[in-house]
Amino acid sequence: MKVYIDTNIIIDLLAKRKPFYIESLKIFSLADTKEIELVTSSLNIVNSHYILNDIMKIKDARLIIGKFKVLTQSFDLNDKIIELALNDMKFKDFEDGIQYYTALESKCEIIITRNRKDFKNSAIPVLSPKEYLAKRKFGQ
Repeated sequence: MKVYIDTNIIIDLLAKRKPFYIESLKIFSLADTKEIELVTSSLNIVNSHYILNDIMKIKDARLIIGKFKVLTQSFDLNDKIIELALNDMKFKDFEDGIQYYTALESKCEIIITRNRKDFKNSAIPVLSPKEYLAKRKFGQ
């Protein structure tokens, strides 16, 4: 299964944000064991690095991002995705539009985010980490 990971899930893992860290760790562990394929936008990698720079040394942030990158496929931000996000007024937040259209273009089957309300018009199922893990557990 190809799963799109939103920035907040990445930061939850890399910054060990409580109380979200454990659920994010479980999702990334599924990628580590090749049970799922994780996809994110190249923009998310940049944004995650930027946020991590505020809470740790630059050298540490780069090291963590490098290790994290092994578990995910970053999909290029391109003109098509930017145009789609700019012209879709269903997304109040331009960045959410970027995330959504990256998920569509990379053929993801699901989006995992803690901000489900930001994706209410999504054609792709959108779940929180907790919902996704519960669905896997019960085989839905």
